[in-house]
Amino acid sequence: MERAQQRAAAGAEAPVPPEPAETALELLVHGVGGTTPERMLDDPRTVRITGDDTAAVFRRAADADAEDRPAGQRAEPVPEAYVWCNLTSGNGTRALWLLLLPFMVVNLAHWMRPTAHARPRTVRLYGLLVRLAGLTLTVLLVAAACEVALDLAAWQCAGTRACAVRHSWLGFLSPASGGWWSAPGRRLALAALVPAALTALLWYLSHRTWSAYESQQPMSQQPMSRDPEPGESGAGGPLGRPGFWYGRRLVARLRAAHTAAGLLTVAAAVATPAAAFDRRPGGPAALDVLGWSLHAALVALAAVVVAVVCRRGRSEHRLDRRLDRHLVRRLPLGALLLLLLTAVYAGWPRPPWQSAGRLAGDTAFGGIALAQGLLVVLLAVTAHTLYRTAPDPRAALRGQGGPAVATLACALGGVMSGGVAQRVADWMDGTGGSIPGPPVLLTWQASVIPPLLLLLLVLGGRLAGRAWRLARAERATVRGDYPDEPEDPERTRRIARTRAMATLTDDAPVVVGVTSLATLLLGAVALAGALTGHRTPAGAAQGAHPLVQGAADTAQALGSWLVGLGFVLLVTWGRRAYKDASARRTIGILWDVGTFWPRAAHPFAPPCYAERAVPDLTWRMATWTRATGGRLVLSGHSQGSVLAAAAAWQLTPAVRRRVALLTYGSPLTRLYGRWFPAHFGPAALGALHRDVDCWRNLHRLTDPIGGPVALPGDSGPAVDRAPLKDPLAYGRTARHPLPAPILGHSDYQADPAFAEERARLLARLHPDLPAPRPGRQAQGSAGRSSA
Repeated sequence: MERAQQRAAAGAEAPVPPEPAETALELLVHGVGGTTPERMLDDPRTVRITGDDTAAVFRRAADADAEDRPAGQRAEPVPEAYVWCNLTSGNGTRALWLLLLPFMVVNLAHWMRPTAHARPRTVRLYGLLVRLAGLTLTVLLVAAACEVALDLAAWQCAGTRACAVRHSWLGFLSPASGGWWSAPGRRLALAALVPAALTALLWYLSHRTWSAYESQQPMSQQPMSRDPEPGESGAGGPLGRPGFWYGRRLVARLRAAHTAAGLLTVAAAVATPAAAFDRRPGGPAALDVLGWSLHAALVALAAVVVAVVCRRGRSEHRLDRRLDRHLVRRLPLGALLLLLLTAVYAGWPRPPWQSAGRLAGDTAFGGIALAQGLLVVLLAVTAHTLYRTAPDPRAALRGQGGPAVATLACALGGVMSGGVAQRVADWMDGTGGSIPGPPVLLTWQASVIPPLLLLLLVLGGRLAGRAWRLARAERATVRGDYPDEPEDPERTRRIARTRAMATLTDDAPVVVGVTSLATLLLGAVALAGALTGHRTPAGAAQGAHPLVQGAADTAQALGSWLVGLGFVLLVTWGRRAYKDASARRTIGILWDVGTFWPRAAHPFAPPCYAERAVPDLTWRMATWTRATGGRLVLSGHSQGSVLAAAAAWQLTPAVRRRVALLTYGSPLTRLYGRWFPAHFGPAALGALHRDVDCWRNLHRLTDPIGGPVALPGDSGPAVDRAPLKDPLAYGRTARHPLPAPILGHSDYQADPAFAEERARLLARLHPDLPAPRPGRQAQGSAGRSSA
């Protein structure tokens, strides 16, 4: 009692070092790209406290037993580093994730819905439309594999004597060989192994990551007293719901449905040509009936797949540990059985049957493109309806971020599938003219890429001009920030240019909006051109004005080349990433941003690392504070600040009272608040500020990623510190004899403001003392730092 009174009396002047039982801890969470524990802790000797080779908590070797020593001997908290980079850039199999890029992008669209009030059915409709768009991407990828294996290889090349002679590995499939596999139906059945194997690979990757990520159970919390309606926030915001980071059941259901959809796509590609032959006059009646029966079974099972995708979304209000085992097992097995029956049906002897022309690729790809366009339009209407219920001026594209990103996901899937088909066709055709080639629609879609790139080039020029003008205007501000330094024009220009370039991040909505709108319109033109004339753009332009014909020829040739180049670059990058850890880490940076969110729309998307990282952080904070009774600063940089915020939302109020939040270089508002307003909008971040009580945010004007949280009202200054000076010195000084670098997004801990804010947060958390006034706290912190 006497000691507490002494501390209370001294608290008016400066913070009092904590007692031995009040150990202070700083839990550091790194950002995108990853790092090493040695770099985070600034010590070559580190030890792992808890965790495994994938994600773990480290300390300096000298601090391993810090809780057993008097805390009063330390001027700073004990630092711990949570290293999670291997969740996104681990072994060489991560290179396969490049194939899943369209799935990752469409999954992001699910989380980009606007904030909504009292529109639960509209929120459900939004999620349903995104899930259906994700299903079309699975069908598109498998259809592209069918186009390559069944149409180009087995049907066209193997059925053409010149092409089969050029590619001797197809010789046993050629009708000239007279072999058992030379019948068209048997060639198709054998080639179906390729898309079926691709579907099996996607299932395997999803199941493997599902066991490693979605099966990580978060801390148990009391379930909500009632199930919240879609769009309604739980305590502390949507990310504070007990089951938010546990989507095991939904991913298992979607995985079964998408696997079945892929197998059914292969079955349809095998059965349709055989059934078309059997329906001709004079065809075998028994096979005709069997063909109709198989198609009816395909349609029925496809309806079941769509119903499973539409039936339910995520269960976030509680930990849903149940699994729909019968559905998860029987639906893919049923589709596989139907595929086997279809292969037997197609392989049945039909002596007069000969392969000629193309398979029904234009109809299939046209139907997929039309369905995707309609889904995107409906999604845009739904998003606008939600946005009108709670308009948020910060939301990107006035709530249309989700539909725009879904459009880009569909376009990316089309480019990847078209690129594969174009390159395989060029490789098989050789000098040209021996085989019909890929569907006309794929050629049209490739031909719209050059005008799209031209539009983006014009937009990039406008943005570059705006950045140049802003850099010129910023020079006066830079000189005002360093009033006592001698003039250095080159130094001023460099700082002003860095600040101006950092603002380009805020133009991302314009780029995404223009690109998605142009993609949607050009895609509609391509679909109409392919389905009306059934000719390539160059063929459709024959007889037109020479300028039009020349533009069509150029767009078609250049588009085919660009699509092929994109595919080659993707394969090369994936191969390099498989062998090179540094390249794999670069790919990991993309996943750091794109795979933060759970797999809610597509089960084949790369896994959500936060479903492992957030429970890790939550468990560590809860167990440490419970065991020691100490104070903890959760310190997150860049993407680590997003993980830190998500973990803070998951804490119980008792633990949260002993935890302070320090973020720096944080994209919480600048990126996440704008693109994911329902989960990181002003209301959600304001709730986080009220929940954690102690939160400070650091940012720089030269940082292209981080920015202020910018909460409305008095909460803004309470969270955000004024922009940090960068560089710390304009010219050479006694303290900085060498030119101080422009730090931008890095090395926030090197700024003296970092230690000041950390000490201020620890003082706010002190159990016996109110927080001292910021002015005196800063002086005390500076004094301790100089000591």
